[in-house]
Amino acid sequence: MITISEAVNEIVSRKPFLEETLASGLLNLSSLAREIQPEVSTKLNKDVKQGAIVMALKRLKPTINFQINLRVKKVIGLLGDIIVRSNLIDYTYRNSDTLIDCQTKLLQQISSRKEIFYAFSQGIYETTIVMSDVMHDKVSEIFENELLTYKISNLSSITIKLPEENAQVYGIYYHILKKLAYEGINILEIISTTHEFTVIVNDQDVDSAFSVLKRLKHEDL
Repeated sequence: MITISEAVNEIVSRKPFLEETLASGLLNLSSLAREIQPEVSTKLNKDVKQGAIVMALKRLKPTINFQINLRVKKVIGLLGDIIVRSNLIDYTYRNSDTLIDCQTKLLQQISSRKEIFYAFSQGIYETTIVMSDVMHDKVSEIFENELLTYKISNLSSITIKLPEENAQVYGIYYHILKKLAYEGINILEIISTTHEFTVIVNDQDVDSAFSVLKRLKHEDL
């Protein structure tokens, strides 16, 4: 038979954002206890009073706070170089049978030009390409028969080198994006690989976004 504390811990641990909110002290414990009361009672196969759940949540809070801070701070502290690229354009095309051929032609044009920024993301119905604006005429020429559904210029990218531990720790992207959102920075695109994380922002936001990301490594969580 599990205890009330064990049941509460199991429920909360399945919801990482609930963990963070609980650790920050922004959550009403009585409301949370009332919400999870039916599940706790089911796990223990008996009626569990709301007050007992509140006490379990209070005992759980310091442990959660320590765990979240420890795992996130470890990875944030290992963030590598921050690289900024400017003069970018974002194109979105409707997927078609010929779109990949167009992308192949574009890659052939830039294969030996290391100074060109290029990233693409293919979804179910559309594909987005982020490209240095010096290639605008060539993009227009190659994709002239494709359906352009969205385009925005005067963009910049900010790329962060991530440590290897990133893949094993949940909440890192959330933590980074939360900091940018708090500063009112609009993110137009997110591009990621296993060890790189890139956000695309408007030119007017790039200085603020860079400052936020640079402060991450030295902040107290």
